[in-house]
Amino acid sequence: MHGADIHLDLPSVGATENILMAAVYAKGVTTIRNAAKEPEIVDLQTFLNKMGAKVTGAGTDTIKIEGVAYGDLKPAEHKVIPDRIEAGTHLVAAAITGGDVTVTNVIPEHLEPVLAKLRECNVNLTVYDDKIRVQGNHRIKAVDIKTLHHPGFPTDMQPQMMALLSIAEGTSIITETIFENRFQHVDELRRMGAQITVEGRTAVIRGVERLEGAFVEATDLRAGAALFLAALAAEDATVLEKVGHIDRGYENLEEKYRNLGAKLKRVCS
Repeated sequence: MHGADIHLDLPSVGATENILMAAVYAKGVTTIRNAAKEPEIVDLQTFLNKMGAKVTGAGTDTIKIEGVAYGDLKPAEHKVIPDRIEAGTHLVAAAITGGDVTVTNVIPEHLEPVLAKLRECNVNLTVYDDKIRVQGNHRIKAVDIKTLHHPGFPTDMQPQMMALLSIAEGTSIITETIFENRFQHVDELRRMGAQITVEGRTAVIRGVERLEGAFVEATDLRAGAALFLAALAAEDATVLEKVGHIDRGYENLEEKYRNLGAKLKRVCS
């Protein structure tokens, strides 16, 4: 392969990462314009450069890669950055249940859009250098959210926030600008008593006092996380099916939440 100038129509994380890695061994210089800026892109650059790659610009909209010869990359040791979406999910869990939870091993800067909306929701946050404490003992307030490419509000936190806003005081509006068909969790939340209407890429959530247990089904990773959060806050029992989706993005979820006092068990894989 040879280097090239590539302009992405959309700043896709997956596209940016795959082009970046392919360009490491391409002959010459590759320039990716309108590149994704997510922290994970910066972390990938750091890792590859430790191995001997020549990558610059990650975290901006232009990334340059000077190709190296096949075999020039050497083994390296690297610690992957904390998962900001998993951390954000745990923060919402504390808020939706009215709990008092400290999430450790986080980079608060990576969670700023989520923290800003949680504060707007009337959630009490205490932010430290590498941990965040949530004291969710107040009634959640309605907010409006619009998903955007980084550094905007992450689409991967949209379903979880919808679960939270389903019990907020007032009416919230969520606009999804990144992915189509990202509202598949809406019908399942409705089964639990949520009042949500959807028109195109916009969802209107009218908060209710409480959610009710129901039989619901995870349709994807983040939708499953949202339903898991809703189940934690619901009255009576909830049966959540197809939890294999959730396993893709959350490690030892059941153990973590049982340790926090949640009453749950997996009855089958």
